[in-house]
Amino acid sequence: MGFVDTLMAGRYDSTDLAAVSLGSSIWLPVFIASQGILIATTPLVAHLVGADRPEETQKTLHQGTIISLILTVLAMALLHNCMPILMAMNVEPELANLTDQYLKAVSWGFPALLFYQLIRSYIEGFGKTQPAMKIAILGLICNIPLNYVLIYGRFGLPELGGVGCGWATAIVMWIMLFVAVVYILKTPDFKELKPFSRWQTPQLTALANYLKLGLPIGVSLLVEVSMFSVIALLLADLGEIMIASHQITLSFTGLVFMLPLSISMALTIRVGHQLGYGLPQAARFSAKTGLLITLTIAIFSSSLMALFAAEIADLYTTDTRILDIAASLILIAALFQFSDAIQITCSGTLRGYKDTLIPLLMVFIAYWLIGLPTGFVLGKTDILVPAMGPKGFWIGLLIGLSIGAILLLSRLHWKSR
Repeated sequence: MGFVDTLMAGRYDSTDLAAVSLGSSIWLPVFIASQGILIATTPLVAHLVGADRPEETQKTLHQGTIISLILTVLAMALLHNCMPILMAMNVEPELANLTDQYLKAVSWGFPALLFYQLIRSYIEGFGKTQPAMKIAILGLICNIPLNYVLIYGRFGLPELGGVGCGWATAIVMWIMLFVAVVYILKTPDFKELKPFSRWQTPQLTALANYLKLGLPIGVSLLVEVSMFSVIALLLADLGEIMIASHQITLSFTGLVFMLPLSISMALTIRVGHQLGYGLPQAARFSAKTGLLITLTIAIFSSSLMALFAAEIADLYTTDTRILDIAASLILIAALFQFSDAIQITCSGTLRGYKDTLIPLLMVFIAYWLIGLPTGFVLGKTDILVPAMGPKGFWIGLLIGLSIGAILLLSRLHWKSR
C-alpha cells in the first residue's frame, strides 16, 4: 500500500510526492513503534499455545487492548500537532501545509490500525497467518481505487492530491479492522475460546509482563525505522527533488523488505511454539532454516535492484532530475539487502526466545551511534568527502545495517545454544 501511495502521488505531482514522503517519515515511525509493542502479543500467545494452554490467551488480548487505547490517544495527539516539527526543519510553507493535512487525514485511521495490529498478532500467535494475508490483499484492492478517487477528485469528490492518499489510508485501516473482528467472531476455533467475553480489568502484573517484552520490540523497530525518517527530515532543506528521490528508494526497498520480514514474523511464531513444546533444538533448526531462506531471497532482490535500478525509478516519476538520483540510491540499496535480511531474521527469531532488551541495545548502537552519524558526515558535511546528499546517508545506512546484522547474528548464535 505504501508502494501504491508513493507511485500514485508521484504521478500526480512532485510536491505531493514530497508531502507524502515527509508525512510518512513522521507517521510510520509512530505506527511501527506502536505496532512493535503490540507484537509482544504473538510470542506471548505462541508460548501458551505451544504449552497447550490456549484458554489463557484471552488475558493477553485484553491487556493488549488497554495498551492499544493508550497508544491510540498518544499517536493521534502527535499527528494533529506536527506543524512545529515541520517548521523547525525549515520545510517550505506550501510543502509543510500539504504534509500537515496528510498527517491529520492519516491520524483518523490510527484507532483502527492499532486495534487491527493487536487482533492480527493474537491470531498469528496460533500459527494462523493466512487471515492477515487475505485481509492485507483486501486492503490493497480497496486502497488503489480510493487513492484514485481522492487524489484526482472523481465522482464529485474534491481533488485532494497527496492528502487524498492520507484519507484513503485511513478508510482502508477501518475496513481491515472490521474484517478482522468478523473473522475472530465467526471462526469456530476462536468462537470456542470467546476472546472478547468475560472482559478483564487492567492487571498490573500482566501489563508489566506485556510491556517488558513489547517495549523493547517497539523501541527497537522505532530505532530502525526512525533512522530512515530522520534522513528524510534532514534532507528537507535540500528541496523536494532530494526528498522525492529518497522516498522512491525507501518505498521500493520497503516493498522488497516485506519478504524477509514475513520470514522473520513466521520465525517468532515457530520458535515460540517449539520453545512452548520444550524443543530448543527444533527452535535452533528453524532459525538456521529461516536465515537460509532470507539470504536466498536477498540474492534475487539484490540482483534485480542492481540490474534494473533505472527502470524501477521510472515506475514512480517522469522527472529526469528525480530519476537519476533515485536510480543511484537504488544501486546502494541493492548492496544492503543481505545485511537487512540477516538482521530482521535474527530479530524475529530472538522475539520467539522472548529476548528483546539486548537486541534493542545492539540495534541502537549500530544504527544511531554508527550508521546515522556516518551518513550525516558523508551526506551533509565536507569532513571526509564533498557533501554527497542522499547518497551519503544511504552509504551510512549500509554501514549501520551491516554492523547490526553482525551483532544480532552473534546474539542469536549464543542464545539458541
